[in-house]
Amino acid sequence: MTIDFKKNILPHAIGVAIFYAIVAFYFSPLLLEDKVIFQGDILKWEGSAKEAMDFREATGEEALWTNSMFGGMPAYFISMEFPGDITNAVVSVLSLGLPHPINGLFLGMVGMYILLLSLKVRPTFAILGSLAFALNSYNLLSLAAGHNAKIWAECLIPLILTGVHLAFERKRILGASILALGLLLQFKFNHVQITYYTFLILGIYVIVRLIFEWKKEGWASLGKTVGILALGTFLAVGGNIGRLATALEYSKYSTRGEVTIESKEAGLAKDYAFGWSNGIMESFTLLIPDFYGGGSSSPLPKNSATETALRQQGMDPAQINGIVQGAPTYWGDQPFTGGPIYGGVILIFLAVLGIWAAPKQTLISFGVIIVFSLMLSWGKNLSWFNYFLFDYFPYYNKFRAVSMALGMTLFAIPVLGIISLEKLITEKQTKSLMMAGAVTGGLILLFIVGAGMFRYAGAADQTLPDWLLGPLREDRKSMLQSSAFRSLGFLAAAFALIYFTVKGKINDLILGAGLFVLVLADLWTINRPYLNNESFDVSPSQSYFSATPADKEIEKDTGYFRVLDLTEGLMSAGRASYRFHAIGGYHGAKMRRFQDLIDYRLSDELSAFLSKAQEGDFDFEGIQTFNMLNTKYIIAGNAANAVFENQAANGAAWIPSDIRTVTSNEEEIKVIGEINTKSTATINKEEFGQIPAGSGSIELTSHAPNKLTYSANMNQGGLAVFSEIYYPVGWTATIDGEKSEILRTDYLLRGLSLPAGQHEIEFQFAPDSYYSTKTPMIIFQYLILIGLIAGIFFTIKDENGRA
Repeated sequence: MTIDFKKNILPHAIGVAIFYAIVAFYFSPLLLEDKVIFQGDILKWEGSAKEAMDFREATGEEALWTNSMFGGMPAYFISMEFPGDITNAVVSVLSLGLPHPINGLFLGMVGMYILLLSLKVRPTFAILGSLAFALNSYNLLSLAAGHNAKIWAECLIPLILTGVHLAFERKRILGASILALGLLLQFKFNHVQITYYTFLILGIYVIVRLIFEWKKEGWASLGKTVGILALGTFLAVGGNIGRLATALEYSKYSTRGEVTIESKEAGLAKDYAFGWSNGIMESFTLLIPDFYGGGSSSPLPKNSATETALRQQGMDPAQINGIVQGAPTYWGDQPFTGGPIYGGVILIFLAVLGIWAAPKQTLISFGVIIVFSLMLSWGKNLSWFNYFLFDYFPYYNKFRAVSMALGMTLFAIPVLGIISLEKLITEKQTKSLMMAGAVTGGLILLFIVGAGMFRYAGAADQTLPDWLLGPLREDRKSMLQSSAFRSLGFLAAAFALIYFTVKGKINDLILGAGLFVLVLADLWTINRPYLNNESFDVSPSQSYFSATPADKEIEKDTGYFRVLDLTEGLMSAGRASYRFHAIGGYHGAKMRRFQDLIDYRLSDELSAFLSKAQEGDFDFEGIQTFNMLNTKYIIAGNAANAVFENQAANGAAWIPSDIRTVTSNEEEIKVIGEINTKSTATINKEEFGQIPAGSGSIELTSHAPNKLTYSANMNQGGLAVFSEIYYPVGWTATIDGEKSEILRTDYLLRGLSLPAGQHEIEFQFAPDSYYSTKTPMIIFQYLILIGLIAGIFFTIKDENGRA
């Protein structure tokens, strides 16, 4: 095969250069000014990961456990590395050295470009589809929020599907290797929900191909393709076996896993899982960005109805400006949103065009993905469908924020749209163009003319005075109409370009360049209010984690204890985890037993404590569950005098004088709300038998995240309780060097049955799920690279043979 530089290399080099330039320009503060994106979720992650990262830097080893939040939990989903892991180097090479997390957007463009080329789309159109895929508002809003793993996982979907498609095109080794590489990286970023959606996409695509091609190809040939794709998936699993094994191990004990309280159901509660359900009508934000008012806090234009109403109430200009710049314009079904999920009116138009222009197999494959993913995103708003899936579809009840399924939608729309454009231009389908233009444009016009049919009432309205509701709703209506006119303008411009190309008035290159400018301008101007130069900071973590007088006051105590930070709360803490062992935290998959403790004990105890504290009564004896977790300090503010020391905290370990036996988890969590946890402990006799009470003393002598040592002097043998979270896998205990069973006491603490006398006790965390998988994992990663090289070699050899 003779390589024509102008035909075979130059267009692709230009495409990659364009992708790199767009990402570099949009995120120039990150590249040129040494700034970073201010991401709230990432800051909280940094707080939770600090202990594990510090331990790694100091020892060169992995902690695998952290005490930085929720009393202690595995660090598998927080910060974990594997010696010899080559995925970071692969990411750096593929993204041409762009920094995290914007390198994900670049690789998403490259992956979509490769996919569209493999689907026989010309380079100019493939560049257009790649741009639309990576720069949709969902990705940029996610980036602003700090959902970096989600963005990376979504941006790898095109590369993964490329592998599947090439395998069906009889480039089996290359296809399986690309599939393996894409899944290897997606598994690395450990966003299980997006990977679940990815396999739904692959399943739909494969089923449609099998239906359409079994007569032509025959089951033997298709069986080979499916088999080698299964091999590629197996290699990807092997290349991440350490991550997957630890995740699978932990999932059973997390909020996504097995039930503990007997009256509860396994998995997530429906209300929690479907809390972020996209409204059915809200899906029209894909076409008209401000259909539902933009974000939960969005600026209104000058002299808006809201601003006029505020002036009439006599408010001062500064107060008016503050309200107008962060008005509650969103009136959709979700609790709040950072901004609209906008797919780009031009790409929506092209996807609609696919109804008439796209090949039947393409239309069914990607049309089904679009419709199915929209139905998933509607969640509780399409309860008959989604509650059925939640109850019966494998593993579906492990996920929350079902609006995340829109990532599937925003992947399929540009694929279907660009293939439809290619087919239209190739075959000069004027009628198809007219039909798509009439449907899309007519729908937008309908919303412009019929904007008065909506109530524009949102959940935020309940907190607003009656005199403000009318003006605010009028502004929401104006936003819809203005946004619809905007979409109509972009649609008209794109329609004109395509029409004149079909009629032979302009060439394909001008069409591609014109549509590129339109799509870029459309997405850029929608995204910019939500992620712009003001979203960057030189060092947000430095200011966020800067030590307050309260922090410095606690740091005077060099002992072993936990901290409750009331300034952030139990479920969203991040700062306290940076410096201290914290009771609160921020994580999407807490240990289920700790969540039970929050639901049944901690929330009520804290509420009662705060109620009394407001009257000057600091009832530390009334927070017995906090005491058993060794909560020695409570932070109520930043000042040094806003730190309250809890003298009633139980300490690192103690010997209870009384044992209350229980027979169920439900009984046990009730009992610990009735006892003094220092003098009395609970044991589930159905699981651990009868354990006697003892007497004596015990103290912590050394501690690290994965290893704790104690010295005990027992006058009488019996139960010792440790203020450490019980996790049944990976932790081992020795008493004077002899292994001993770790008991669960007080619902989620560790306990040991100690004989009389003096003893040295050691707890160590060394899970097999990590240590037995780390070497095979690296071997599989190199096998994937070897397979990729072999696939490229055989593909080139095959092409040369055909030339």
